[in-house]
This record gives sequence, C-alpha cells and structure tokens, in this order.
Amino acid sequence: MFKNKLNITLSILLLVIIGFAGCKSNYEKLRASNDTAKKYREAVKYYEKKDYNKALPLFDDLVQKYRGTAEAEDLSYYFAYTHYKLKDYTTARYHFKNFADTYASSPKSEECRFMAAYCFYLESPTYSLDQDNTIKAMDALQLFINLYPKSERVPEASKLIANLRSKLETKSYANAKLFLDIGDYKSAVIAFKNSSREFPDTKYAEEMEFLTIKAQALYANASLDIKKELRYMEAAQLYNEFLQNYPTSKYLKEAEQIKKSSEKSIIEVKKLIAVETALLEVQTTKDKKQEETKNNSNE
Repeated sequence: MFKNKLNITLSILLLVIIGFAGCKSNYEKLRASNDTAKKYREAVKYYEKKDYNKALPLFDDLVQKYRGTAEAEDLSYYFAYTHYKLKDYTTARYHFKNFADTYASSPKSEECRFMAAYCFYLESPTYSLDQDNTIKAMDALQLFINLYPKSERVPEASKLIANLRSKLETKSYANAKLFLDIGDYKSAVIAFKNSSREFPDTKYAEEMEFLTIKAQALYANASLDIKKELRYMEAAQLYNEFLQNYPTSKYLKEAEQIKKSSEKSIIEVKKLIAVETALLEVQTTKDKKQEETKNNSNE
C-alpha cells in the first residue's frame, strides 16, 4: 500500500515537472518564433498579468521589428512601462523620454514626459550621497511644468520638486554642521551662511543661525591673539542679528552665553595685547640702548 502511494506521488510530481517544462518550452518557442503578431499579443498578455519578466524579452525582440509601423507607438509605451515595473528606472527613464520625443503629438506624450522625470525622482539618493540625480530630477520636473503648465500632473510635479529641494536643504545643513563637528570653524561659518542664503526658507534656518554664532566664537578662540578681538566682535554681532530674528528662540539662552563669553574674551585679549605691546616696547627700548652702547664702544 505504501509503495502504491509512493508511485502515485512520483507520478504526480512527474506530471507537474512535465507541465512546467512544457510551459517553458512553449515560451521559448514563442521567443524564437517569427510570428511577430502572435508574439506581440502574448507579450501584452504577460504584461497585463504582471508577468513583466516574461513580457520584457518579447517586447525587446519586437522593438526593432516594429520600428516605423503603426504598432511601434504602443509597443514603445509598453516597453518603457515594463522596465519601470521591473524597477529599472534608468532604462525606463530613457524609453519614456524617447517616447515623448519621438511621439510628441501622441496623447501619451505628456504622461511619458512626466514619467521620465519621475524616474529621475525615484533615483534620487539619500541626502548624504551625491545629489546629481536630485538636481537632474528637479530640472526634468520643472521642464515638464514648463511644457505642460495646464496639466493635471503639475501639482504632483511641484510637490516632487519641493521634496527634492528639501533633500538638498538637508544636505547643505549637514555639510555645514560637519565642518563644525570636525573643528573646521572658519569653513563652518562660511558654509552656514551660504546655506542660509541658498535656502532662505529652510526649516533649519533658526538652528543654522545659532550654530553660526557658535562656530564664529570657536573660530575666534582658536585664532591668533591679534585676530581674536575682531572675530569675537563678529560673534557678538551675529548674536544681535539672531536676537532680532528669533527673539523667542529655544537657542537664545545658549546664544546669550556665547555673546557674554565673547565680550569677556574681548576684554581679556585687549589686556593681553596691551601687556604684550608694553613688553615689546620695553624690549625694543632695551635693544635700542644696547645697540647705542655697542656703537659708542666701537667708536
């Protein structure tokens, strides 16, 4: 009895394997076939069933064969979307753009122009990486808005641009803060100011203005004595501007402490320079007298 059950199980498995082999064989036969009309119909069926891995090779085989025909437009459309569905956004972007350029008068041209830009958007990396694709995505989306200002997709395109711009803001803020964290205070001051100018409405505006004060004070502290006074004065001036811009800021108390410390340091450095200047004058006078004595002796 056990042997009979085993035989039945093996027979079922064999039938399943043969069935799969038959399906594969039929697909391979279809790919090798010269019946382009049937291949096209089957490719569309695979696409509609969301079997994009099987649809893609068929569409790929057909693209060249249908070039210049009435079916080429729809085939190009399917081909671009198949790459998109498979998350090959670089290739999809190329084919969407190619469709929009080749079939500019097509009702699907607007959609494909948007999708080409959207593929750039999907390839925009996290803010910590190179943002070349982010900038290209913004340019492509803005081009879409310029070409189709009345499109129903304009609000979405504008929202995507805002998302990308926010990413650039974050990168700019993070880069400036990195200079502060590694102790390159001069570069931090410059970077914070540049970021604030480039993104005046950034969500980091208040924090960056405070960190600029902090970086300036640390830059002054690390400077030569003769340069400290002016640099501390700059930190105090930055505080006054910050107070005016953000009178209720959560950073105000710490900023005020930095200002007071800067003012105290200005007094101390003035005294130090005065002492150093007096000592230098004494030494200069002493050296002058010694030189005169030496000259008199030589005479």
